[in-house]
Amino acid sequence: MSDSQSTALSTDPIIGIDLGTTNSLVAFVDAHGGQGARVLGETGGQLMPSVVRVELDGSVVVGQSAADGIVEFPDRTINSIKRLMGRSLADASADLKYLGYEVISGEHDTAKVRVMTDAGVSVLSPEEVSAMILLALKERAEKALGTAVSKAVVTVPAYFDDAQRQATRNAGRMAGLEVVRIVNEPTAAALAYGIRARDEKSAQTIAVYDLGGGTFDISILKLIPGDEHNATEFFQVLATAGDTHLGGDDVDHMIVELFVGEIGEQLELKTENTSLSWDSFDASTKRALIEFARGVKHKLSEEHAATVSIDLGNGKKYERSISRVEFEAMIEEWVDRSISACDRAMRDAGKSAGGSIKIDSVVMVGGSTRIPFVRTKVGAFFSVEPYTAIDPDRVVAMGAALQAGIIANGLAGEKSDALLLDVIPLSLGIETAGGAVAKLIMRNTTVPARAVERFSTSVDGQVNVKIQVVQGEREMVADCRSLGVFDLRGIPPMPAGVPKLVVEFLVDANGVLNVSAIEERSGKRAAIQIVANHGLTRDEVDRIEAESFKHARDDMTQHQVVDLITNSSLDYKWISERLGKLTDLLDDDYRDELESKLDVLKKFINKAKFDWRSVEPNAFHTAKEDLDHSSMRLQEIGIAESLRQDQES
Repeated sequence: MSDSQSTALSTDPIIGIDLGTTNSLVAFVDAHGGQGARVLGETGGQLMPSVVRVELDGSVVVGQSAADGIVEFPDRTINSIKRLMGRSLADASADLKYLGYEVISGEHDTAKVRVMTDAGVSVLSPEEVSAMILLALKERAEKALGTAVSKAVVTVPAYFDDAQRQATRNAGRMAGLEVVRIVNEPTAAALAYGIRARDEKSAQTIAVYDLGGGTFDISILKLIPGDEHNATEFFQVLATAGDTHLGGDDVDHMIVELFVGEIGEQLELKTENTSLSWDSFDASTKRALIEFARGVKHKLSEEHAATVSIDLGNGKKYERSISRVEFEAMIEEWVDRSISACDRAMRDAGKSAGGSIKIDSVVMVGGSTRIPFVRTKVGAFFSVEPYTAIDPDRVVAMGAALQAGIIANGLAGEKSDALLLDVIPLSLGIETAGGAVAKLIMRNTTVPARAVERFSTSVDGQVNVKIQVVQGEREMVADCRSLGVFDLRGIPPMPAGVPKLVVEFLVDANGVLNVSAIEERSGKRAAIQIVANHGLTRDEVDRIEAESFKHARDDMTQHQVVDLITNSSLDYKWISERLGKLTDLLDDDYRDELESKLDVLKKFINKAKFDWRSVEPNAFHTAKEDLDHSSMRLQEIGIAESLRQDQES
């Protein structure tokens, strides 16, 4: 950590916390240190399961370790505690059948958890259990930031009432955190995308679709621009709807039911009176089946088929391949339940707004929104391409951190250094052969912006093309900021240079970049969505621009040489192949001339590949042009020979 960061963090940092039903996260924005919102914790372990296990000796285990034992210790493992926050036992009655632990009525009929320990009965309030999760997140933040943390912005569902919000504040206090602000989860998600009013007269209407592991929420928000009385824009909740028992867990259970039914049928594991059921398995097997199901679900979000192989012992094995088409048919009713809730929310929002409304942006939250079928259905319902660029599991925590950063700057008497995206701050492009950058949209272009460019392949028979999206002012990928990578797959094998690849960049008014690629001959498509301004401050943009000026001459020369290597290699290949086929039709002098010029160009190519600085670009270019000009007669001879052969056949 740099000295500047240490100084900034010593002034009582404010963290952002997403206290979720299934998972919780903590994030931080250090405006002084030049970093955007970042989720804290080790890579791969940033999502902390919102699970607490009370051991027999009274000690507690929080997070992944507790979640791992939920099947083995169901009566002492407390999950989904958020469902009980600020609620009476009567209010929570519908949720109790989904919980493996005992819930009782406490003072004033509040819902409380009862577990047994060696010391006897232990009764815990939802606030106390939530405080254990918040404390674990607080400790994670302190370890990552290297300083004490005592303040936080915490998110809650938009439908939380005053009692539930106060319960959340109380949980924070028990964990040693001052909750400086409670932020609605959909508002936090919108903040993470930098959605804001474009001018003093316009207001955006945003749908936040939140489909997690166990719950679904849809919120319709209106972004109200500031005026002379209120300089700060704010989000107004027009309507909310949802289902507290609709989530990715349902999909896991569908897949498990498929497995269990087919295992019984295929392996004849039935008796006369009973068939194989979920209860037929022990705890470890149940956990394994759920993990297999999740693996299938996750793979089908990326691939068009997934295969599962389960060793059942005694030489018995269950194997199954599930296609994405079969999977989508399986979950269609599940997705439609969420769309029905969206329809209710839209009708309610229309009543609140005094008429029909149009959605300007759709933000996707929750791990289950990674399923392509979900994204397609949501986009079709709202007639808007959903925002998916930010990890849906992390977007709420990042928004909470951004709000915390704004508050921290305000307490320090500083203006927020938000990176406004009325213009694109840095150029956007893709990697081309040799590691060069083809810039499609230049810096300072006004948003919204669109650019289309055509490319091709550089290798014969190439069926997949990796497209890396980069940001920056330098000419080589190694000196720019990688924003994302996606693959255009399934291109029919063709000679290098024949495929027609069309790449489109589209940046909307909120700075969200949609990159799509299509191979025109085959119709194969692929796309990625990116928020290009994440992690950038104005100081960072200024530094990148300054470096581009400093290295401009060398960068342009290297880019020129790299392009010459790529294009000359294709020319050399095509001309050499045609020369080999037509050599008997050429006179000796012309054949020798071509071979000599091919040899000159090959030496330039090999030398430049070894060290781009070792060649003079203009001389390299002249050698390529000289060969191209001389080969025109060869191309004419080739065309004439093809026509002659066609006539003879």
